[in-house]
Amino acid sequence: MAPNIITLRDDLREALFLNLDELGLEIIDEELVSKFLGLQLRSAFQPIIDTETGGPLGYEALLRPSIGGVEQINPTFAFSFADNQGQLIKFERIARMLHTLNSLRLLASSALLFFNAHPKKLVSTNAHGQAFERILHAHSVPTYKVVIEIKESAIETDKPLVEAIENYRNHGYHIAFDDAGGHHSNFDRLWKLSPEYVKLDINLIHEAERSAKVRRMLPKLLEVIQELGARPVVQGIETETQHMIALDSGATLLQGYLLGEPANADVWQEPQTAELLVANL
Repeated sequence: MAPNIITLRDDLREALFLNLDELGLEIIDEELVSKFLGLQLRSAFQPIIDTETGGPLGYEALLRPSIGGVEQINPTFAFSFADNQGQLIKFERIARMLHTLNSLRLLASSALLFFNAHPKKLVSTNAHGQAFERILHAHSVPTYKVVIEIKESAIETDKPLVEAIENYRNHGYHIAFDDAGGHHSNFDRLWKLSPEYVKLDINLIHEAERSAKVRRMLPKLLEVIQELGARPVVQGIETETQHMIALDSGATLLQGYLLGEPANADVWQEPQTAELLVANL
């Protein structure tokens, strides 16, 4: 069931200091939707499959902004637009609130939720996850079920990154580094900060499909990540060949359109959808 808008009013005011009227919240097809800064904001969830269990480790929450609910726009553009309007922190809080409330309907109650953290917000605030924690607790979602995805290559200096990670961990969240193995990733940071999950650059699996050299390198990269105490996630899997390369490399956490496209939470409530995920492994 979608959250009852009436019951959200006090939650949002007390937890996130957000005015319900300002957010333009409504329920469309049992999904909570927000209208903010002239954009309609919806949630989508993409599964991260654990081959060891045959089911989803969790779901990455993704923002789906549009103009008038018709013209889809790039999430990166939407966040940049909010930043230019001086509303970045509020915009991200709204996105996380939407994702959290819509995720309550996901199939697997044990699944983790992966949320992206905007790099600029990480370096501009010292209250990481505290407001977010209040909305989680208001709906009985423990922080240990939440993984904060950080694109470390977008943050030039170590100090704000270290402080943000320590702050999140002090509140019980887990950490994932995104786009590792790309041209700008820093493996020294992986050693120092020890994230629980490391998501490989989406281009790596695509390059591995074209290059034998990259295919030989991929298992070694996964081994290095595992030696850090982190679980690697091969993302961007779109073809059967890429799927087999990932499995042959020893990957156990997989993400990509072949295994499940980003979709409304209701899609992942269907038992037959879970069976399809297992069948694709």
